[in-house]
Amino acid sequence: MLYSEIFRSIQGEGIYTGVPTVWLRMFGCNLECNGFGQKDPTDPASYVLPYQEIDLTDITVPEELPVFSYGCDSSYSWSKKFKKLQRKGTPEEVAKELYDMMYDSKTHIAFTGGEPMMKAAQKNIIKVIHEIKKLFKAENEWNYYGPKYNNVITNITFETNGTRPIEKDMWNLIMADSCTQETEYFFSVSPKIFSTSGEKDRICPDIVKGYQDACGMFDQYQGSKDPQGQLKFVCNGTDQSWDEIEDAVASFRHSGVLYPIWIMPVGATEESQNKDHVSRIAEQTMDRGYNVAARVHCYIWGNQIGT
Repeated sequence: MLYSEIFRSIQGEGIYTGVPTVWLRMFGCNLECNGFGQKDPTDPASYVLPYQEIDLTDITVPEELPVFSYGCDSSYSWSKKFKKLQRKGTPEEVAKELYDMMYDSKTHIAFTGGEPMMKAAQKNIIKVIHEIKKLFKAENEWNYYGPKYNNVITNITFETNGTRPIEKDMWNLIMADSCTQETEYFFSVSPKIFSTSGEKDRICPDIVKGYQDACGMFDQYQGSKDPQGQLKFVCNGTDQSWDEIEDAVASFRHSGVLYPIWIMPVGATEESQNKDHVSRIAEQTMDRGYNVAARVHCYIWGNQIGT
């Protein structure tokens, strides 16, 4: 399987902010989102895209790349230009690396990208999850002094743009784990709006409802009403971006998606998070009854690759 990186950090955005997390960033995405950070995200002719111009002669791994201020800040995880920098490994190898990075008693795993809900990515992720479960089981069977970790993966997050449907095999895995109360699956959905990302017609309520329905069994058996997900919009504070967000929220609600709403001010770097527009967007977010999402990892590590 092909992937960009494995690392451990915290979750920096949304409900799980601050939680120690191990990450697998998949390679490949169906979107480009070149509008992020641009002066006019709706005008592709005006885009500045440093990821297309960078010289890779002396770069051998994604961690040696800078954080791109314009366009998608993780373009290295989907652009063909960076394919030669990606890693390859068997599901067994990837699972072992993730497992070895886990914090004691903190078993939150996040699959990100790229786009982890691409069809091929889902197939590989399922294999990785099965292999990690084997490692948990072996640890509990052979450690005389007690398990190093709990005997199950407690939380798994998918960070997705919400445009790729859940496949049958993934649905079956989530349903089976929910019935046994083994694992909570959580979908962090970042719908892309035109006025910030440059992507058109990327709001897919029925697909996201499929994620919510797949996780419904966990709520049933745990006696919880938490829909096990969130909608996280990037906003630049313009009337157009707010109108698009409100229209999208209405569409999701009409389709029965109950995820709470988080608004994240646009900006991929620590410096961009300290600009005046951030506080203004935060105030507007609270006025509209939504949650404010900061990029906490940016303040700590500057959003460098691998953090």
